[in-house]
Amino acid sequence: MKIRNIDLGERPVLLAPMEDVTDIGFRLLCRRLGASMVYSEFVAADALVRMVNKSLQKLTVCDDERPVVIQIYGRDPGAVAEAAEIVVEKARPDVLDLNFGCPVKKVAGKGAGSGMLQTPDLLIDIVRAVADRVGHTTPVTVKTRLGWDERNLIISDLAERIQDAGAEALTIHGRTRCQMYTGTADWSLIGAVKRNPRIRIPIIGNGDIASGEDAARAFEHFGVDAVMVGRATFGRPWIFKEIRDVLDAVPFSVDRIIPSQHAPMSPDWMLDVLKEQVRQSVEHIDEYRGILHVRRHLAATPIFKGLPNFRQTRIDMLRAETLEELYAIMETTRPLINANAQHQTS
Repeated sequence: MKIRNIDLGERPVLLAPMEDVTDIGFRLLCRRLGASMVYSEFVAADALVRMVNKSLQKLTVCDDERPVVIQIYGRDPGAVAEAAEIVVEKARPDVLDLNFGCPVKKVAGKGAGSGMLQTPDLLIDIVRAVADRVGHTTPVTVKTRLGWDERNLIISDLAERIQDAGAEALTIHGRTRCQMYTGTADWSLIGAVKRNPRIRIPIIGNGDIASGEDAARAFEHFGVDAVMVGRATFGRPWIFKEIRDVLDAVPFSVDRIIPSQHAPMSPDWMLDVLKEQVRQSVEHIDEYRGILHVRRHLAATPIFKGLPNFRQTRIDMLRAETLEELYAIMETTRPLINANAQHQTS
């Protein structure tokens, strides 16, 4: 699959943009573990235009994570186009993505993100304005949902209009805004868009990809050009290797990529990956905030699920304020996660 001249290979698997998750450290780790392309946290166009420092910091990228996508959102065509120009100038991303899919109230309730699905003409005006402003140097893509609710599934018509306005790829999350993240993603409509003979741009499917089998089914049954993985990466960045191992004839190699003495995909190796994730977060932010940033991953990771008498250890882990303290607590879980894995396979 290609987006303009960016070749992502066969059946690419992408890291979804997620607020307060896909910072530079996490993106780097996911790239090393097999993600074909990674997306930044979304950035508010208005904040970029006002040169808000916290938003400008989200534009930091490095060559090791490329190809990398910066995603922005807003509801004023002029402001979003101006913000796109700032992004291209400061970050030089491989792709610039427009978020019309975020369902959270503070975004969609103000008419941005998936709120734009209620004003499709304005959505198209934004795509066109951004493509006209920066499309000559940087591919512009779009991420959206099926529609606002079950009575307004507009994606089939909207996809054509998005393409015609200048977008060079389209990611579709298989839920409506009103579904938020509940229920099951509807891939049938994603497949219908892909089968539309008028659609020439790549279609990327998103929603409920949590295993290699899920990804293979998406490619085989719905014909998408790529799949995107979001919440299943929480505490499990190695999901990209899991998926690549299913999709490819040769297992994805992570030897010497992650600092570890242990065999890839073993419980010991997974713990080392999580420790590396903490280290990366601390390195790219600072010790205190870096540890705060990865707490949701430590809370969600499957390697701690089912461990006996783990409640106090979890509390201690989430309260740790220094790297040394957190590493020491994580190390105490090593015999537990190995014993748990042996019990599950016996």
